[in-house]
Amino acid sequence: MNKETFLHYATLAVPRYTSYPTAVDFVSISDEMRIHWLQGLELDQTVSLYLHIPYCSNLCHYCGCFTKAVRRKDIIDTYADIIEQDIRLQASYLKGKPRVIHLHWGGGTPSLLSRKSFKKIMQALHETFLFDAAAEHAIELDPRTVRQELVSCLAEIGVNRASLGVQDINPEVQKLIGRIQPVTDVRSAIRNLHAVGIERVNFDLIYGLPLQTQQSLRQTCETVAAFQPDRLACYGYAHLPKRRSNQRLIDVSLLPNAFERFKQIEVVADSLCRFGYEAIGIDHFARPSDPITIAMHEKKLRRNFQGYTDDDSRVLIGFGASSISEFSQGYVQTVADINQYRKAIAVGRLATVRGIIMNDDDKVRATLIGDLMCQFKVDLSRYGGKTLFAVELERLKTIIADGIAHEVNGIISITEVGRPFVRVVAALFDRYRNHNIAQFSAAV
Repeated sequence: MNKETFLHYATLAVPRYTSYPTAVDFVSISDEMRIHWLQGLELDQTVSLYLHIPYCSNLCHYCGCFTKAVRRKDIIDTYADIIEQDIRLQASYLKGKPRVIHLHWGGGTPSLLSRKSFKKIMQALHETFLFDAAAEHAIELDPRTVRQELVSCLAEIGVNRASLGVQDINPEVQKLIGRIQPVTDVRSAIRNLHAVGIERVNFDLIYGLPLQTQQSLRQTCETVAAFQPDRLACYGYAHLPKRRSNQRLIDVSLLPNAFERFKQIEVVADSLCRFGYEAIGIDHFARPSDPITIAMHEKKLRRNFQGYTDDDSRVLIGFGASSISEFSQGYVQTVADINQYRKAIAVGRLATVRGIIMNDDDKVRATLIGDLMCQFKVDLSRYGGKTLFAVELERLKTIIADGIAHEVNGIISITEVGRPFVRVVAALFDRYRNHNIAQFSAAV
């Protein structure tokens, strides 16, 4: 692939496809629809739960998450009370107590919650859901906050996997992204987690940051691999300052260009694989014995709002401002404005504002796109055959000619060189992508 062709595909704005339809395609939807879907859950269905804590003590310059900077303890405590009410309110529409196989705390910085708040929320969950003995209980953590008092609390409430936001270990890069985080903080966090029995640890890294180079990322990979995390994810920094005002603090002149970004993720993949990790999809890496690696080899890998996962539940119930719930019928999202969320929950409303009811075509395309994103391959005969996708196959011809994919008898395979551009191929099958592309990040 020549450089001109590469740049064409690398700079296309396409979704990450952690869901289909994507969140930008959601429309106005009512509490009644969410209630109907909650009431329709059968007791033998497994569910996953997500808790969103939209607060940080400081906003990092690169962050694209829905979160706010706050330091007042009373604000965080009040939010925890609302989450508890949200849990009990949504659970009141269930037929009984569904079995939970996965619980994830995200943010923001969930570790800002007090011990009392953590326990109060978990008590509400245990009173309204049944937890499988093998359930994964994961939390996103800022390594700088992982002190002994916190980890003892996490162990008490049953956390068994922690995801540490390492991002980059280079001090100069850290200064430019507003996140000073010495390697000693990461080492201390791991030591404290292991001391209380939380052995499963993930690292999150970011490429495409200001002043990052191939050599600096090689050093970051070498440093983090020495800590032997079970999994690593390396996401491309998405610079969207029109949507995230904190990103305006990033000096655009110091960001790598598209070609350099591509070389950076190549370095990350090569380095981590050299240290014994296997590549999972486009941006995850895991040890050969890890459940997510096994799921990939058994073609059971899935993609959800946390990225690649071995979580096989088809129901995700979200709690908290901006959280998204997934049902077999579609998606619903809670209002992002925290004050509106608080007022709605206080009067017994679920604060649903957006979502989408999936039709049969959406469901087919969701699974098809999932195959591409997780397996780099899709057999159209499973989805009605080539005739149903004649338009997409016609558009695919250029991509095939450019060496990104092959198509033989309706089986589309992404080439090795084309794997970084799988989102571009997936977008061909996205019937919503005639608009809103400005809201997405570049393909690489």
